[in-house]
Amino acid sequence: MKNVLLILSFLLWAYSGYSQDDTSDVEAVRNTVNLSEVVVRSGLNVSRFLQLVKNDTTFFKAFKNLRVLGFSAINDVRMLDKKGAVKASLKSKTKQLVSGGCRTMQVLEEQHSGDIYEGAGFNYYTAQLYASLLFTNGKVCGDNNIVKGIDVEVRSKGGIERHKEQLKMMFFNPGKKIPGIPFIGDKLDLFDKDIAVYYDYIIDMIDYNGQPCYKFSIKSKENLSGSEKDRIVFDNLVTWFNTKTMEIVGREYDLSYNTGLYDFDVHMEVQMTKFDGYMVPSLIRYKGTWDVAFKKRENGLFTAILYDFNHG
Repeated sequence: MKNVLLILSFLLWAYSGYSQDDTSDVEAVRNTVNLSEVVVRSGLNVSRFLQLVKNDTTFFKAFKNLRVLGFSAINDVRMLDKKGAVKASLKSKTKQLVSGGCRTMQVLEEQHSGDIYEGAGFNYYTAQLYASLLFTNGKVCGDNNIVKGIDVEVRSKGGIERHKEQLKMMFFNPGKKIPGIPFIGDKLDLFDKDIAVYYDYIIDMIDYNGQPCYKFSIKSKENLSGSEKDRIVFDNLVTWFNTKTMEIVGREYDLSYNTGLYDFDVHMEVQMTKFDGYMVPSLIRYKGTWDVAFKKRENGLFTAILYDFNHG
């Protein structure tokens, strides 16, 4: 059970840059994609678009860029009780400093309430996940933003570390089959022809935060039976791609599943911005609940606003 809890601690965080070419799966989805009239008129090569989506690493790269840039952040983490009232919270303003290939963090302001802390660390896994993404503990050196070859690095890991990396794939590079995740590893590939039958795929062109974008929506079909719902993990996945660069500039997720041993129901939103050629996340919102057998359920929400990016 301890390993299950550790695995779930990383269910929604970190990142990976896996890619694989599987044109047969892409073509299976291609035949079911709904195109808006403006996309039809644009002459978009849908097969190529889907292949780019499946093999995208720009989202992963944006979070890797946080390891090599300085930035400021406004942090708001709230843990809720069964009735939705705040029982523990953290509000702070932090600043990451980079110098000589190392990064440190300053806490400029902080307010906290309840039992958000336990000793020198956080009392809640949700808060720990937040900290693992945006906080720097002490002085960290040697990080980079390279995404090439990350799949080889993960394959070299063993035990719980490999499980954590597999689960990182699920969130930051959805659409891949990921063996080894308890009960759900074979239900994550949104391009698999056996999974695709439970989803609607839609491509549209809209403005997103002032940028012309392709909006790619993957939504579970309505009126699925109970057994059919057990075949899916992503309830909704919407991604906005810049039409010129095909970089991801925004993404929203809804994920849920119940295995009996653990369950989760999570919504998350990420918005991107550009700094000196670097794509970076500027807004992260999370609201979710998850529970592991014999452990207390955690209901939490948080918002991170990132700004003032710099090279140190």
